[in-house]
Amino acid sequence: MRNPALFITIFLFSILVSFTVYSIFRGFGPLSKKLRDPFDND
Repeated sequence: MRNPALFITIFLFSILVSFTVYSIFRGFGPLSKKLRDPFDND
Protein backbone atom coordinates (compact mmCIF):
# COMPACT_ATOMS: atom_id res chain seq x y z
CA MET A 1 0.00 0.00 0.00
CA ARG A 2 1.56 3.25 -1.14
CA ASN A 3 -0.60 5.74 0.71
CA PRO A 4 -1.64 4.84 4.27
CA ALA A 5 -3.61 8.10 4.59
CA LEU A 6 -6.06 6.84 1.97
CA PHE A 7 -6.60 3.61 3.91
CA ILE A 8 -7.16 5.52 7.17
CA THR A 9 -9.60 7.91 5.46
CA ILE A 10 -11.63 5.07 3.94
CA PHE A 11 -11.62 3.21 7.26
CA LEU A 12 -12.86 6.22 9.25
CA PHE A 13 -15.46 7.05 6.59
CA SER A 14 -16.80 3.49 6.66
CA ILE A 15 -17.07 3.60 10.48
CA LEU A 16 -18.97 6.90 10.26
CA VAL A 17 -21.36 5.57 7.61
CA SER A 18 -21.92 2.34 9.56
CA PHE A 19 -22.72 4.23 12.75
CA THR A 20 -25.11 6.55 10.88
CA VAL A 21 -26.96 3.66 9.22
CA TYR A 22 -27.22 1.79 12.53
CA SER A 23 -28.56 4.90 14.29
CA ILE A 24 -31.21 5.45 11.63
CA PHE A 25 -32.22 1.78 11.76
CA ARG A 26 -32.35 1.86 15.57
CA GLY A 27 -34.40 5.07 15.61
CA PHE A 28 -36.91 4.27 12.87
CA GLY A 29 -36.73 0.48 12.44
CA PRO A 30 -38.74 -2.27 14.11
CA LEU A 31 -36.81 -1.91 17.37
CA SER A 32 -37.94 1.71 17.76
CA LYS A 33 -41.19 0.54 19.39
CA LYS A 34 -39.21 -0.47 22.49
CA LEU A 35 -37.55 2.93 22.89
CA ARG A 36 -39.01 5.17 25.57
CA ASP A 37 -39.56 8.89 25.16
CA PRO A 38 -38.14 10.77 28.15
CA PHE A 39 -40.19 13.87 27.24
CA ASP A 40 -43.53 12.04 27.00
CA ASN A 41 -45.55 12.90 30.13
CA ASP A 42 -48.60 10.68 29.55
